Amino acid sequence: MNHLMMNESIIGIVAGNGRFPVILVEYLRKAGKKIVVAGINGETDTSLPEKVDRFIWLGLGELNNLIKFFQAEGVKNIIMAGQVKHHRLFENIKFDFRALKLLTSLLDRRADSLLKAVIKEIESAGLKVLPSNIYLKDLLSTSGNLTAVSLTPEEKSDIDFGWPLARKIAEMDIGQTLVVKGKTVVAVEAMEGTDECIRRAAKIAGSGLVVIKVARPKQDLRFDLPVVGLRTIAVLQEVGSRVLVVEAARTLLLDKPELLNRAKQSGIAIIGKEEK
Repeated sequence: MNHLMMNESIIGIVAGNGRFPVILVEYLRKAGKKIVVAGINGETDTSLPEKVDRFIWLGLGELNNLIKFFQAEGVKNIIMAGQVKHHRLFENIKFDFRALKLLTSLLDRRADSLLKAVIKEIESAGLKVLPSNIYLKDLLSTSGNLTAVSLTPEEKSDIDFGWPLARKIAEMDIGQTLVVKGKTVVAVEAMEGTDECIRRAAKIAGSGLVVIKVARPKQDLRFDLPVVGLRTIAVLQEVGSRVLVVEAARTLLLDKPELLNRAKQSGIAIIGKEEK
């Protein structure tokens, strides 16, 4: 057996966009792991290659090359971190034979269906896809008012109104984010993502929005976990929204200390709410 035999000290990452992959790399470094990353052209942070042990750039449709790369590097365990802009599914992507076969087998192209099929294909090659939060448990939201910014009775009422609706929307795999105001649904996240959903809601209803972000009721922890970062806090500031509700124990707060401090300084209440 060669020196690249399957090794649990090596972690592979399929890196999408945003801070998630960058922060994951930092945590894996602290854990003493060798880090092997497949970055996606047009998505992955361009600073990532210099922070890891092995890196390759791949196109969105290069599933076979992705699998072969990890196998050649002796990777056994893989983590999917960061998203891919959903609108890219409508671009003229060059799919390899493995990706094409997978796509033609799908009944629909919802994110849940697509990613589960990708994971199934990866694992059929002898690799294991781990839960996305496995090394980041201390970044998970706890329950309660995390910034100690008090809520008005109206905001509390909007949370009670919006929470069960947000969970229904997530259950249908439409989106993770719901924006409400005055016990009215202002916007539902679709393909544009959380930040653009918030901006769209602000154009419709102005300031004073309550933003609710949840996981699916039966969330597959290997992909698409709810994630909130500094960028979303900046958007809340931008539109004059002062309430963000996230699902406790299931939402990752990236750059957590700085995020909570910045939200508190901006008068934004971040509420960790438990599933009920």
